[in-house]
Amino acid sequence: MQNDGRYGRLTERRFNQKIMRKINTNELVEETWSSPKGKFTVAGKEISEALGRKPKSTDLNERHPFDVEIVRISPGKAPYPYHLHSAQWEFYHVISGKGVVRHKEGWTPIEAGDAFIFKPDEPHQLINNSSQDLILYVVADNPMGESTYYPDSKKWGVRSPERRILRSEALDYYDGEE
Repeated sequence: MQNDGRYGRLTERRFNQKIMRKINTNELVEETWSSPKGKFTVAGKEISEALGRKPKSTDLNERHPFDVEIVRISPGKAPYPYHLHSAQWEFYHVISGKGVVRHKEGWTPIEAGDAFIFKPDEPHQLINNSSQDLILYVVADNPMGESTYYPDSKKWGVRSPERRILRSEALDYYDGEE
């Protein structure tokens, strides 16, 4: 490669740079998750992981600052129980279909083109109450040390150091310490 002037140097730099990561979401495999009795079911395409995100890494360059997925909720299903996150933000954009969102103020219908966000400590649940698939983009920041609370069943989900679901009575801060 020649290095004779401005264009030669630009060409050389271009060849030394890494190539941009790119995927086509139409080619991603859709993964399906379901609760043991099938009450909660969802299918999704993990866009961030396809772009190299390593969810269990503590290296922020490997975790990415946010996680993006395409979620498909079948008619009559909810992907997860009513819950809130201690630190996580979640942004939703409805691509197609209709449904409802349960939140602390009640229920709100959603349809294609709607966008909404839940900040930490805001309980929410998506439900497809229609006869067609509900498809959404979901963007979440997935902070380390995040926990989840399920108001209906009074359970906590804790991700650190391992993912655990817990239920217990409230205790005084100094209980068992003095």
